[in-house]
Amino acid sequence: MKALIVIDYTIDFVTGKLPCGDPAIAIEERISALTEQFVKEGQYVVMAVDLHEENDSYHPETKLFPPHNIKGTSGRHLYGKLQHVYDTNASSIYWMDKTRYSAFCGTDLEQRLRARGIHELHLVGVCTDICVLHTAVDAYNKGFAITVYEDATASFNAAGHEWALGHFKNSLGAKVLREGEQV
Repeated sequence: MKALIVIDYTIDFVTGKLPCGDPAIAIEERISALTEQFVKEGQYVVMAVDLHEENDSYHPETKLFPPHNIKGTSGRHLYGKLQHVYDTNASSIYWMDKTRYSAFCGTDLEQRLRARGIHELHLVGVCTDICVLHTAVDAYNKGFAITVYEDATASFNAAGHEWALGHFKNSLGAKVLREGEQV
């Protein structure tokens, strides 16, 4: 069994308070299509969405980044067509708040995956070299097979994106795919 983990593809990370900008906008169609495909196939789909409390001076990211994905704000809404895909298929998609880079840290993600017999994770979203990377490293350490979609991930800068793609392949043994390539 496999699962799709959609990481932080929110308004704040695409065009909002901490935007990846054009690279993130460019992957909207691919992320939406992959999400629809996984739902249609009856595969497990997780929206792993960053959550922060306003004025939380104890969170480590407070010193690194401007406030983003604040609880109760529109910045936490999924970006573009993905919001429609989620709204249309909400009963088939698990929405999971996360407060750290990795979707595994402090969440029940591993238990949910194991309970469903899932051994293979497909990762998409932003930022390739931050939250997607940390989720992939944890997935690797927990023994999951990993596939990352190059054309459904984006970052703040091309160098970080490219470095992370190489790290997925060369250090984590992940499959790195582009549109049209099969697993």
